[in-house]
Amino acid sequence: MKPKVLITHELPGDSIQKLKEIADVEILEDSNVNKAVLMEKIVDKEAIISFLGDEIDQDIIKQGNKLRIIANYAVGFNNIDVESAKKCGIIVTNTPDVLTDSTADLTWGLIMAIARRIPEGDAFVKNNLFKGWEPQLLIGQAVSGKTLGIIGMGRIGQAVARRANGFQMKVLYTKRTRLTEAEERSLNAEYCSLEELLQQSDFVSLHTPLSDATKHLIRKEQLDFMKPTAYLINTSRGALIHEKDLVEKLKAKEIAGAALDVFEDEPKLAPGLTELKNVVLTPHIGSSTIETRIQMADLAIANVIAVLQGEKPLTMV
Repeated sequence: MKPKVLITHELPGDSIQKLKEIADVEILEDSNVNKAVLMEKIVDKEAIISFLGDEIDQDIIKQGNKLRIIANYAVGFNNIDVESAKKCGIIVTNTPDVLTDSTADLTWGLIMAIARRIPEGDAFVKNNLFKGWEPQLLIGQAVSGKTLGIIGMGRIGQAVARRANGFQMKVLYTKRTRLTEAEERSLNAEYCSLEELLQQSDFVSLHTPLSDATKHLIRKEQLDFMKPTAYLINTSRGALIHEKDLVEKLKAKEIAGAALDVFEDEPKLAPGLTELKNVVLTPHIGSSTIETRIQMADLAIANVIAVLQGEKPLTMV
């Protein structure tokens, strides 16, 4: 009898066919994923491929008494109770590395969009408000030659830093463990404290994992350090920012703006956020290129196949 696998959403690409050769696969409809359904469906499954929006908590893990692997279709895994999984002998995997460039690219798209007011310009033209060139029409901020502060200098942070060199930017970074001198030279990046980074940067970009230590890393106290002309960018995890505090700062124009791809209580947004003109908001699309999403599916499925066949997974948390 083939092992049973649950996939909580449709996956792109065709690698699922490899999984179907060795397992019975059940795929849930996107609109039908909630705790009650997962509790019902997990009972006889040996593997589950979950997504960042699926909360795989202690109850679901205990209910899945046949589970051998939880393969998260994301680089993050804060939606999974990893400790409970570990106690039950269940392997947890993620999909790192493959989304580095796509997320770094979107980060730069957001930097350009908020600094140069691209979404405002698009709406301005589409609403037939453009009557010809004007010297002060939708004036934004320059990006080239400015200072970029990167909070968290892992793979994605480093990819963002490499792109900054093309804009002749000064790159500051802060990280729990400092890079080597050789790594800093290769990235043309300078290490400093979080406070110094916030005080000096024209653009502050978040690229650190979410944990108890980093939740609300950026709140009123940290926002107070930022320049009134500075922008905050987040393509990492929404809860790194205290969204209510950010909205208050944006309303008061005490920072120039923010560009966010992730949100504190996704998909809900802090009251007032959508009403602000000095924000750019995208719906968690950091890894949303066809190439990256297929690679993520390939990796998640490869992890499941390995565990079901008694082998070590490729990317175990």
